[in-house]
Amino acid sequence: MATQCLVSSFVDEIEELEKIKTEIKTLGKCTVSSPLIRKDYSCFVEDSDKVLLLASKRNIEQLVKEGHLPSFELAGPRRNIYYDPSKTRCAIVTCGGLCPGINDVIRAIVMTLFYGYGVKTVLGIRFGLRGFIPEYGLDVMDLNPNTVARIHEYGGTVLGSSRGPQPVEEIVNALERMNISILFTIGGDGTFRASKKIVEEIEKRNLKIAVVAVPKTIDNDIYLVTKTFGFDTAVEMACQAIRCAHTEAIGAPNCIGLVKLMGRYSGFIAAAASSALREVNYCLIPESDFDLEGEKGLLREVEKRLEKRSHAVIVVAEGAGQKFFKDQPKEKDLSGNIKLGDIGKFLKDKFLEYFSSKGKEVFIRYIDPSYIIRSVPANVDDSLYCGNLGQNAVHAAMAGKTDMMVSLWNDRYVHIPLDSAILKRKQVNLKSRFWMSVLESTGQPSLKNEN
Repeated sequence: MATQCLVSSFVDEIEELEKIKTEIKTLGKCTVSSPLIRKDYSCFVEDSDKVLLLASKRNIEQLVKEGHLPSFELAGPRRNIYYDPSKTRCAIVTCGGLCPGINDVIRAIVMTLFYGYGVKTVLGIRFGLRGFIPEYGLDVMDLNPNTVARIHEYGGTVLGSSRGPQPVEEIVNALERMNISILFTIGGDGTFRASKKIVEEIEKRNLKIAVVAVPKTIDNDIYLVTKTFGFDTAVEMACQAIRCAHTEAIGAPNCIGLVKLMGRYSGFIAAAASSALREVNYCLIPESDFDLEGEKGLLREVEKRLEKRSHAVIVVAEGAGQKFFKDQPKEKDLSGNIKLGDIGKFLKDKFLEYFSSKGKEVFIRYIDPSYIIRSVPANVDDSLYCGNLGQNAVHAAMAGKTDMMVSLWNDRYVHIPLDSAILKRKQVNLKSRFWMSVLESTGQPSLKNEN
């Protein structure tokens, strides 16, 4: 699929490198021999094993001249670990919106802790960070190989989730009360920022609790991650919706198939699905501005398309065209995100209004599969990816590493400090080969009126 083209939109400028931290914090010296040694495990790695941040020839040649080659710590099991598995208690929390593969990650973490390291106590925190707060009265869930055996067959998260901040002091109080050694957080940018605050509170109290994050967002917009889990599944499901829209569009005269997909700030799902399917005529994403009115605006372009082919298929990411809602009151959700205007319904109404004013009959087939896409189980590729993320998160945590996320970077699993992960949001690079492939697939012109 076109998802393999995503690498082109990440660290494009050498100037960004000085902002990216690569050193991973550890809780102390690793003096415990890993139980994996007794299992004749032969794939141990050292902290000195690195993965280059940049891999293109042009960038590497420039960095060699400057005597600077930034790199990330390679993920994987260490021969010596920090925690004594027999005395280690772990907790897992999932936050934010649903995404295919969360249960796969939970299962991988639990199985690796139990069977790889012999850790017998893993607690699931219910309904996100709320589960730490006493006033909500939420019980923890005992996670073991029996309770997680088949959860990967289902969508969503067996732990439940929630949005919004909770008092950091109370979260760390709960970790102390439960005698937790390691906290695994599964979430996106907001979860990472919360994880960072938890780390700071832990350090303030001089506690020895590791916090390891696993990047989760269906929008694929986390910085320094090649691709987030669930993304491939989301694109696959989006393609099904687009096929349905195309079938509807060609089934009636002057018919527009309009599909709204997820992508609040980044249009990766819409772009990848549009590139994978050649039926899409217009792909609208937050990163690429467009006009409605005027000779080169979307309305006139679709009109010309209908005159020529009698049908059109349009894919729009939920965050596209938000300039058309600038006069609306700015409300926020529980996570502090500004609530978006409904661009799908807006475009549907605008098309009907435009063609009605011209005395032309058109049909609109509007499809919004967002909640279906995010709620399905992970496909095979994502399931495998989730397993690797969960396993490497455990290896890092048992070695006493903290304040970090596990990431896939340059085809290797690496450790990245949370400070670097929250530097910025990843977006589609409009000058990348990835976006060019979308334009070549759709054949869409610029939808801006200025020259």
